[in-house]
Amino acid sequence: MSAPSETRAVRTKGLVVGLSKAGRTKIRYPAELLRDDGVRLTVRAPWAAPGVRDFGFVRFEPGDVFTEHYWRDRWFAVKEVRTGDGGLKGWYCDITRPAVLANGVLAVEDLDLDLWVSADGSTVLRLDEDEFAGSGLAGRDPAAAGAAAAALDELERLARTEGLTGLLG
Repeated sequence: MSAPSETRAVRTKGLVVGLSKAGRTKIRYPAELLRDDGVRLTVRAPWAAPGVRDFGFVRFEPGDVFTEHYWRDRWFAVKEVRTGDGGLKGWYCDITRPAVLANGVLAVEDLDLDLWVSADGSTVLRLDEDEFAGSGLAGRDPAAAGAAAAALDELERLARTEGLTGLLG
């Protein structure tokens, strides 16, 4: 991949986000590519799962809009979650391998760890650490497990200090 000479603002339909976990497709959904600067890709998509998903601390539901930021060189994705009328719910962060865009598919491998940051930044929750521990990744790929744990720590530190908006600007 050659280094980008400038930021490319891109507006195109037809991109598909393909999220996999443990080698299996978890979900695929269409998204609009808003930006690709060669390192970070930003897409926008409506809530793609059927029905409502209530986590207790936030509900994702039809009409919600996700602006999703993926990096080719970082082990996480940050998803800004808004209601259909634009109200900010917060940021859902997935710990992932670096994203790969090829043939119109943005491929992302979920590594179980997640972070939730409320809209006002007062609630920062580490999620699914038990799933991560039980995944066996540390035994199969210790380097990836270390990178995933470090990415979660980095996002939590950012969320608790300067907030995530600086990362996304």
